Amino acid sequence: MSRFPESDLRWMRQALALARRAEGLTRPNPPVGAVVVNNGREIGQGWHKKAGGPHAEVFALRQAGAAARGATLHVTLEPCSTFGRTPPCTDAILRAGISRVVIGTVDPNPRHAGRGLRLLRKAGVRVEVGACAEEAADLIAPFACHMLRKRPFITLKLGLSLDGRIADPTHSSRWITGPEARKQVQAMRRAADAILVGAGTVRHDDPSLWPRPDRKRNPWRIIAVRKGPLPVSAQVFTDAHAARTIVAAPKGWRPALARTLRQRGVTVLELPARRFLPALAAALGQLGILRVLCEGGGILAGELLQSHLVDELCVFLSPMLLGGPVGATGRAEWLLKHAPRFKRKEFRPAGKDLFLRLAPESEED
Repeated sequence: MSRFPESDLRWMRQALALARRAEGLTRPNPPVGAVVVNNGREIGQGWHKKAGGPHAEVFALRQAGAAARGATLHVTLEPCSTFGRTPPCTDAILRAGISRVVIGTVDPNPRHAGRGLRLLRKAGVRVEVGACAEEAADLIAPFACHMLRKRPFITLKLGLSLDGRIADPTHSSRWITGPEARKQVQAMRRAADAILVGAGTVRHDDPSLWPRPDRKRNPWRIIAVRKGPLPVSAQVFTDAHAARTIVAAPKGWRPALARTLRQRGVTVLELPARRFLPALAAALGQLGILRVLCEGGGILAGELLQSHLVDELCVFLSPMLLGGPVGATGRAEWLLKHAPRFKRKEFRPAGKDLFLRLAPESEED
């Protein structure tokens, strides 16, 4: 049972919903939401809309105005306490006369973690941490991964038949899952900073990888290629967003093709062939990319799992059987005792399909 009253949890859930409005827009900052409440009534709300712009607390306090004095601020993440592109939110909270702050989770940045709490408490503000803690931590998991591991949070998305196939034996099946699942995948794209696929997916499917509708999102599209060509006529190299495409390839990969792609505005990252995927993850971290959605195919999915780079597994399970060799993890295989295992975070219908959101099991689980 939560130590917070239901009213605090209700307001925090509202703050979390506000924060999610800007997923995919705030990089390299995390999405944050805030609600100001006085005498049980909401008097201000806000969310962080883009990096460099005002933080969620500032929007909420501006809306609350003078009524914020003596009120409670519910905010999904510990307020910032240092000057960056904007002044510290702790200063704004103290100027507004807020008497109590309820926080979802602490800032994972080791340089800042807990500092905002201490400053507020020292000034006499009552501070409580951990309302809707799991949801708040989920919201900023990509930011935490970037802060602590210097790489993006990687979600592997798979659309599977009941027998674990991602396509029919001819590779001609365009969609395994239904329209509701595909609608949810578009939302996942909008929440991501980058969409990652393997070269085979570009060759076989020619996807655009752009969110539909994009709602002002502009994710990177990343193509991981180890050898062989890529079709220069592919959508990701010829559409209006070609400058948002990255080709990640081993050093020395097809110099003439790399030159042609660069002339079209495509970024070509040349990486060491050994530890290729960890090197790619590190390079994307340096670009400030917080969340990557990997949409396949099977070979890339298997390599990510073997490299222990999957932070979240999202499966849309379709009630059909396909048979054949086109499996979810390509050539990757494990003995039972070494098989990657996952714990369930979410499980629900998605139209005719089932959606599962899973997290890797740790040794402590």
